[in-house]
Amino acid sequence: MNKMTSKFTLSVTLFSTILITGCATKTLLEKDDGVRTRDVQHVLINDTVLAFGKPSQAIPTLPADSIVIAGQQQSYILTSGGARFVKVISGLDPKLIQIDKELKFYSAKNDGKFSGTLPLKYVKLTEDVTKQDREFFIENGAEECTTSSDQRLKAQRFCFNLALSGVIFPHATNSASLKALSKPYSVSIYTYEQVKDYSQVGRKTTDKVVLFPFAVAFDVVTLPFQAIQKIFD
Repeated sequence: MNKMTSKFTLSVTLFSTILITGCATKTLLEKDDGVRTRDVQHVLINDTVLAFGKPSQAIPTLPADSIVIAGQQQSYILTSGGARFVKVISGLDPKLIQIDKELKFYSAKNDGKFSGTLPLKYVKLTEDVTKQDREFFIENGAEECTTSSDQRLKAQRFCFNLALSGVIFPHATNSASLKALSKPYSVSIYTYEQVKDYSQVGRKTTDKVVLFPFAVAFDVVTLPFQAIQKIFD
């Protein structure tokens, strides 16, 4: 009886092993069938900023405080974060503002909507940083990011990461008459696309950037302060 039980147990064990091995092999084959999906970043548009401004007249589909980044190819309307951007830019000495990174926005669905951050740095001699300055930094979410080089110069550095989001419209109808920034500044929008064969990256691309539904072209009036021009001199 014990021998029969042992034989039965051995048979079950062998059968189970075969099943498990078979399942493992099947899973391995499924994973290694040469088809692997990867998320690859794809740039939808690279554009050059002409000016920062506002719509010349109210547009029902946009917030009243919207800011326009007028590009050569399209207009990028900041529907969120634009007011804070204006407040920070106009509240600081433009000669001490550093913007050394391009505007890079993410569009998850390429549906005319985008979001991102504008990294902005402000460097000032430590002895010139006032209580009012510090209150402004706290109010607007700045963080101290002083470098060793700044310390040697007896200066302090404060970093702002301005969260921005908005929608894409056609380029401004009066773009040809806008006074362009004296120093080139880029804006780009990217998304992610799934590719099954990594060697095919760049061959099969997502469609070009999509405009926000019902977006219409309009005139842009440049912002009334000169800070932007001074920053990009």
